[in-house]
Formats: sequence, C-alpha cells, structure tokens
Amino acid sequence: MLLTIRHDIRYRYATPVTYSIQQFRVTPASGASQLVRHWRVAAPGKLDAARDAYGNALHTLVLTKPHGEIHVSVAGEVVTQALPDGRLFDEAGPIPLEHFTCATPLTMPDAAIRALAHRVPSLDTPASLIALAERIGESVQYRNEPAYAAGTAAQALASGFGDARDFAHLLLACCRARGVPARCVSGYFDAGATEAVAAHAWTDVWAEHGWVSVDATQAAFAGERHCRLAVARDYEAAAPVRGSRVGGKEETLSVHIGIDAHRDQ
Repeated sequence: MLLTIRHDIRYRYATPVTYSIQQFRVTPASGASQLVRHWRVAAPGKLDAARDAYGNALHTLVLTKPHGEIHVSVAGEVVTQALPDGRLFDEAGPIPLEHFTCATPLTMPDAAIRALAHRVPSLDTPASLIALAERIGESVQYRNEPAYAAGTAAQALASGFGDARDFAHLLLACCRARGVPARCVSGYFDAGATEAVAAHAWTDVWAEHGWVSVDATQAAFAGERHCRLAVARDYEAAAPVRGSRVGGKEETLSVHIGIDAHRDQ
C-alpha cells in the first residue's frame, strides 16, 4: 500500500510567545513493515535532528524571538505491507526488553486490569494477543473524541470508554501485569472513508521471540494501513508533538492530517 501523508500543525497564541521549544516525532523510519520513499518536515526555524533513547527520529525546534504562531508542515510517501500475524521480525532494539515490562503512570494496572489480563489463558502467541484485544473491546467502547479520552488505562476501563491511546495503554497494562514486554506505537492510520482516524496509537508485544504489532481498537494486527512513527513505554513518550513555552496566554491548536491510500504499482 502506498500512503501519501500530509500533517499540518498550527499553534496560535493570544499574545506573543517569547520562548518556545517543540519536539516532533513525526518522521517514520523504514523497517520490516514500511519503506519510506520521501519525507519532509518544514518549520519556522532550524530543526535539530537527533535520535531519542528509543531510536526514534526526533526534531527539536527552539524559537527565541517573539512569535504569535507556529506552523509545522509534514508530508511524504510510505509504502507499507501487512506482515504475517503482525510479526515485525526485528530484534529487541536498543532498549532491554525488561524496560518494557515496567508500568508507567498511564499504564499502572489495578485489580480490574489484572482481572482483565487473566481472561486469556496465556499471552505467548499472536492469536492470544488478538484474544486479549477482543476482551478489551468487550469492556471498553471506542470513541475517537477528546471528551472520551480517559488518560490512564485504569480510568478507561472504569469508565468503559476510550480513544486509541487508551486502548493501547490498556493492552500495555494487561501485558505488563503478566510480565510480558510491550511498547506503545504512535503513527498514522488510514481508516478509509468510514471514519476520520489519522493520528493513531497501537501496541507491540514481545511474543515468540519477536515483536508482534497489535491494534487494540481494531482487535487486529497492525497492517498496511498503519504507518509507524515512534515507540516508547507509553504514548506520552512517543507522542508526535510535545513542547513548552513562555508567554502567549491562551493557545489554539489546529491539526489536519490527510492520508491517501493506493495500491503501490
């Protein structure tokens, strides 16, 4: 599948900002499931490129002159493919697997999560991970609306509603509650004409000596409509955009993501 992606991020401020720093994890890398044909990130200043601790592409923008808005434009093409049983067939990566068994504030399991995690006899095969994702879907209703974003895995399970981040965090929390390494994936997802989903989150789980990529919102393996951007222990550390500023008072954030999907020739 050829995914043509456009991602526009625009901040507007009520009063001038005197200093801002923004970090962007919006650049995919070629790997087992995708090949990046070309990619461009444009910003109103110099972007310092680096790799974070997880090996993700990281761009940092620092603005020290007064400014009333920030506009960052991202565009490119990625060829994706579905992998058998969601297997990425890559090595563990630069971070020891044990790191991905540790809970974070967003994925801390409570008694309800531990009970949910044990509704599946084992978590050592791709099929068992899909079974767990199905149990999550029976317990939490997906809502792609900010009002339904719970925040933590425990809050999502208690409320019965959540967005893609919540579903990913629930799968992470369940796996880690049973000692299974799991990491959060941020990226893009083309849902076609049926639903306005573009920015997305899913989960890699270590099973049968490799990472298996599972989209808990779909109760399916991540496939050719998924474009990976970054991995981390939870979505907060893998989020496409993070930053801080001095001044500005109220801010308005507008984000537009467009994805065109075609069979690659």
